[in-house]
Amino acid sequence: MDGNGRWAQQRSLPRATGHREGARTVRRIVRACSERGIEVLTLFAFSSENWRRPRPEIEVLMNLFLTTLRGEIRRMDNANIQLRFIGEPAAFSPTLQDYIRKAERRTSKNTGLTLVIAANYGGRWDIAQAARRLSEEVVAGRLRCADITPSALHRYTCLADLPEPDLFIRTAGEQRISNFLLWQMAYTELYFTDRLWPDFEPADLETACAAFAGRERRFGLTSEQIARGRRA
Repeated sequence: MDGNGRWAQQRSLPRATGHREGARTVRRIVRACSERGIEVLTLFAFSSENWRRPRPEIEVLMNLFLTTLRGEIRRMDNANIQLRFIGEPAAFSPTLQDYIRKAERRTSKNTGLTLVIAANYGGRWDIAQAARRLSEEVVAGRLRCADITPSALHRYTCLADLPEPDLFIRTAGEQRISNFLLWQMAYTELYFTDRLWPDFEPADLETACAAFAGRERRFGLTSEQIARGRRA
């Protein structure tokens, strides 16, 4: 969700204003995904690398994270949305950690859109923590080294119980993955737009989905094999 800072700078506003406007966009897009019947939406809210930003901006982001979460829990619950968080929460304040746990508990039984918030998350961290947990199984004698396969590692990654992402959308003209869901996005379709995140509208989401629908996903097969499978 890139472009909050640039959106504010283009208007000679503080970067904090851009982040607040970006939070409003989150609300619009979550609603649009829910109405469209999308099963899972994962938002990269705060990466493990974002701690390198200026301290005042980090404080703004943490405060916005807390106030948004506090204000949205009831709304998400009423909308039948299940909230989940991935990343290392220990770096957050005890108050924010408490609200994260409350949000997950309160919405855990909801059956609509699963909204995943990646906060203090990094794709390399995800793979490393999965490998660490897998190695603990080997040390404990519950697993042999020969049993370590991609599917075995996958079981310990974040979101292992959810489908792999179909579509990755990045705003503001950036064309890189930036350490997001590295393991999960092996076959994800990538979509880049120049639209700054605060300007991103449900219509832009529809454009991205239409672009995705027009792509042929082969997963290692040939076009001819896919065509034969469709006719079968």
